[in-house]
Amino acid sequence: MTPLTERYLLAAQEAHISALQQLPASCALVGVVCELIHQLQRERGISNIFLASASVLFASQREQQLQHSMLAAQQLYTALNFPEPQLAAGSRLFSKIALALQGMDQLDTLRNHIVTQHITPLQATAAFSRLIAVWLAVVLELADLACDANISRSLVALFNLLQTKEYAGQERAWGAMGLASGQLDAELAQRLALLQHAQQDSADTFLQFASVEQSRQWRALQNNASGTQLQQLRQLIHQLAGSEHTIPAISDIWYQLATDRMDAMHQLQGAMLVSLQRLATAGLRLARQQLRSQRHQLSTLADLPQDDGFGVLFDPAMPGLYGASSVLMGGTSGFTAPNRVFYQLLSEQARQISQMQAELSDARQAVDRQKRIDRAKLLLMQHKQLSEEQAYRQLQHSAMQRQCKIADIAEVVIQALCAE
Repeated sequence: MTPLTERYLLAAQEAHISALQQLPASCALVGVVCELIHQLQRERGISNIFLASASVLFASQREQQLQHSMLAAQQLYTALNFPEPQLAAGSRLFSKIALALQGMDQLDTLRNHIVTQHITPLQATAAFSRLIAVWLAVVLELADLACDANISRSLVALFNLLQTKEYAGQERAWGAMGLASGQLDAELAQRLALLQHAQQDSADTFLQFASVEQSRQWRALQNNASGTQLQQLRQLIHQLAGSEHTIPAISDIWYQLATDRMDAMHQLQGAMLVSLQRLATAGLRLARQQLRSQRHQLSTLADLPQDDGFGVLFDPAMPGLYGASSVLMGGTSGFTAPNRVFYQLLSEQARQISQMQAELSDARQAVDRQKRIDRAKLLLMQHKQLSEEQAYRQLQHSAMQRQCKIADIAEVVIQALCAE
């Protein structure tokens, strides 16, 4: 065991700790981004009704909500305004944050258009949705950069909960506009159905990565009174679509039930953020304990006689000569304890890193699926001159017709359009 070999054994663990030290800042950023998204979703819904009623309804609620949104924005700016980048390194992450911040810079303009009624409810809803989408992309990128499997899985679960909640918010907006105007046509009913399908798709991925307790809480909020009544109202809207018997008074009931469901998701989101911070703290603590243990074991071996016979060159479990067997190569029973212990330290560290990468791969596949969907949407928008909504609806339609996941259709679209 040379000093250089020992140094690199410890350096591997120190590099792991260095990466873990960035996780608390990343988790804190996720927390403030989640809160901002929630407040923007509320502002979007209130502004929608404020505009649709020509400033008659929700004027005071809108003023109150503006304070909540601005407080959430200030907390975000504080979290981002660090003297040096403390987040996991990644140019994509910083680029997405810059794009989202540029959207924040335009919020005052959007709000002025709303208060002066110089924008339609649909245009305002679309603008808020774009801003929310770029912040969701930041959360997705943070999930992709996480170096700890438990953190990565939790972030993937959280992202998909946020995505489900965003689709629910868009369903709330479209439903409220249709009911308030008394125009529940077949196209709107189809759009609502697609949003419900999108929620289910994201919720399925959430449940794949959520803990047992988080899954239980999700099913509870789905089956509570508000969730059951919302489902009944969905069925009623489907029945009324295209008829002349729409009931605008249902709009308030629809908005409240949809809001109750989103608020319940927000509570689950809060519990997940607390769990996320605990995981980050526990992971860092464990890594530091392992480093101390390695240093202690190495110090106890320093004064013992060494034997160069035990190590990677004579370990039959290591890949090497093709076709050779461990029996033919011989055993290793004659090697001395000091080198055996040191090599076990090396092997255990390599095994832990390999296992962590395998677990991370599972979570990153879910991240990659979402990124494929985003890329397929962009390609459809560029090649077929579609809006984002039209591109996503096309992917959804194809997935429903073929009874497969949207990500599978997205991969087909990417290959086809990139080959042109």
